[in-house]
Amino acid sequence: METATFGAGCFWGVEATFRQTPGVTATAVGYEGGTLKNPTYQDVCTDRTGHAEVVQVAFDPSKVSYDDLLTLFFENHDPTTLNRQGPDHGSQYRSAVFFHSPEQREAAEQKKAALEASGAFKRPIVTEIVPAQTFYAAEEYHQQYLEKRGLATCHI
Repeated sequence: METATFGAGCFWGVEATFRQTPGVTATAVGYEGGTLKNPTYQDVCTDRTGHAEVVQVAFDPSKVSYDDLLTLFFENHDPTTLNRQGPDHGSQYRSAVFFHSPEQREAAEQKKAALEASGAFKRPIVTEIVPAQTFYAAEEYHQQYLEKRGLATCHI
């Protein structure tokens, strides 16, 4: 098993997308990349802790590659909006890849560069590619939020 961590806006929909992916064995939503130890949702929502809302993904690389997860990540949010996804704004909603190994860093940088070169987006990609830090699991009511409510997506 390997671990991948992605920030792509509100973590509810991002988690649901990854949970449906064959080869993904577990997901957890939480906070990463900030300065406050043991942040709560209320702390992170102040936009003063530096944390991003993230999804940590456990996956079996024999069934789904990290590159496939990167593709899913970039296809399911707008990586060109700084600190914003849809109606949500603030640094906690930033686009970020938190890499867990040099290989993940290289793969993320290559994917980002290839997407930039392809012209797939009309604006520059602002996705951060940064080392994984301490992952703080979000409160239980955030875990599998949409699934618990019988929803497939939080998009309107």
